[in-house]
Amino acid sequence: MSAKVANANRSHALHPFHSNPLQTREDVVTAVASLLEPLHGGASPQHALVKVGSTGTRFDEIAAQVEGYARPLWGLAPLLAGGSTYAGTEKFVQGLIAGTDPESEEFWGYMEDQDQRMVEACPIGYTLAIAHKDFWDPLTDKQKKNVEAWLGSMNDKDMPNTNWLWFRVFANLGLAKNGAEWSMERLEKDIKQLNTFYRGDGWSNDGPEGYRQMDYYSGSFAIQYLQLLYAKLAADTDPTQAEEYKSRARQYALDFVHYFDPEGRAITFGRSLTYRWAMVAFWGSIAFADVELPSPLSWGVVKGIWLRNLRWWTTQHDIFQSNGMLTIGYSYPNTYLAENYNSPGSPYWAMLAFAPLAQPASHPFWAAKEEPHPFAETRIARPLPHPRHIVVRSGGHSFLLSSGQSCHYPLKNTQAKYGKFAYSSAFAYSVSTGSHTLEQFVPESSLAFSDDGGELWKMRRAHEGDSEIETFDGTPVLVSSMRPWNDVQVTTFLVPPSEEAPNWHIRAHRVRTGRKIQTAEGAFAVYGCRIKDGRNLIELDGSLYWDAATPEGCVADGKSAFAASRSGVVGIAELGQVERKGSVLLADANSNLVEARSVLPVLGSELEAGSTTWFVTGVYAVPGSVEGWEGRWKEGWEGRPVVPGWLGEKVGGRWD
Repeated sequence: MSAKVANANRSHALHPFHSNPLQTREDVVTAVASLLEPLHGGASPQHALVKVGSTGTRFDEIAAQVEGYARPLWGLAPLLAGGSTYAGTEKFVQGLIAGTDPESEEFWGYMEDQDQRMVEACPIGYTLAIAHKDFWDPLTDKQKKNVEAWLGSMNDKDMPNTNWLWFRVFANLGLAKNGAEWSMERLEKDIKQLNTFYRGDGWSNDGPEGYRQMDYYSGSFAIQYLQLLYAKLAADTDPTQAEEYKSRARQYALDFVHYFDPEGRAITFGRSLTYRWAMVAFWGSIAFADVELPSPLSWGVVKGIWLRNLRWWTTQHDIFQSNGMLTIGYSYPNTYLAENYNSPGSPYWAMLAFAPLAQPASHPFWAAKEEPHPFAETRIARPLPHPRHIVVRSGGHSFLLSSGQSCHYPLKNTQAKYGKFAYSSAFAYSVSTGSHTLEQFVPESSLAFSDDGGELWKMRRAHEGDSEIETFDGTPVLVSSMRPWNDVQVTTFLVPPSEEAPNWHIRAHRVRTGRKIQTAEGAFAVYGCRIKDGRNLIELDGSLYWDAATPEGCVADGKSAFAASRSGVVGIAELGQVERKGSVLLADANSNLVEARSVLPVLGSELEAGSTTWFVTGVYAVPGSVEGWEGRWKEGWEGRPVVPGWLGEKVGGRWD
């Protein structure tokens, strides 16, 4: 069987979502219906619980199946609010009635402290606020009291001091919109506390001082998104706050636009990426809240970012189970990337993205002609001081340089989700499948260390002290430090591409070590198989395959390594005087978010105890989406970047 036939062969038919053109509002309505319909196959008799899969999570099974019921409401509610219909709506209404009825066999149970049910109260409150004609008005007085009691059961409970506070806001907001009993005092206190997370220029942290976490949660998954929904729904009752949230969104959008590339892909960064197209939910909330953005972010631009991302997901053919329900994973089923709070129903947080359906076809968002990304042909190196990122658009590549962030609790694979030096839209990040050997640890876009001969590895999980964005010769440079062990200190300078070498970024690391260590630094990971026959680019005996005519394969030498495949070409080279051996790593299967089989160019070296060493690393990347890259990559790879003078002085002067 040829590779072409094998890759086309499927275990089950493609989901209707994959053939949806996603051009018009009606296309999106059809897409939502196609996502909702398979869920009925996992519903309980009274429709209050939906079983999407069988993997476990940190919370109870009932809460997991409440997720399966409630999260799809993020798509259904705006569909109904905008005047469209869905044939299965009555089943969701029946589920709300049964789930909130303490006499029902399918009662969800009242909320307790730190209860996962609090999260699912948010889409239910939102649904009551905008789709009350379907979900509230038909209920009997007793049924309404049950809903009121269930949502209200969270008002006196302890909650995480994070974006979760928004969930209680929306539970109360949904009740208030329907004249039910709600807690104004609780809502106002939560809004006040949430506003303490604000850091400026539109950016909020996902929680209080003490750590920096500004990822998709501070934008599309929760904070910015829910701020805008609130701004729309509370415009009359809380106009001052509503206008403040709109103002924040206008500022935030000018930064967040750079997290999406012209092809529609989002930069993979942070946790919960199994929420998939929720990454563009912020742009949908702009339409929901009627927020006109500053130039160049016209309605056509906003619509284009949103639709191109949805369409990119239609090309990811392995995101659904055979029963039509979403899987845990990113581009394919993958629990290595999952958080311990990701139940099988968790991915339906993706339905957040469909908020624009609450607006009619006449709304400027829907009426506008889709426009291309405004910075597709512009070289960008934009410093973002709050998340400590430099967002980059250069050489056909959109990515960010990162100082390293941290979650407020020990997250699985946090070193991969927050600790890497670079995160890309074209080359998705990789997670570790284990900590033994580099093949498991996968030091993609990272500098990894071992002090036991290469069995166990560490890489940046949390930065030491704080990071800074400094300016050298007019170029923003990200400076951060880490300590893998108490006697090993690493200071890193991340330098965006220059005009002369648009596909290279530079990482310079000063490593002071009190012990003997091994190091391994990786570029971006790429698809690891040949097009012609599907075999690995790295043979079973470790030898590297290369086909100059395609080009396709891997090459490594004493100071560099690169790999080329359908993903594009990536490489890594030592630009300084240190000897580091190039190699190409056959990464553990399913470590990369997009490519289930991947390879990673790596530089490695050993450092003696008591030494101070400078690594000056050039990282090369040309995405496969760049037209004609096959004929242009070699010239770019051979044209190594010049080390900036200011950096050369630090390295040559043994900077302290």
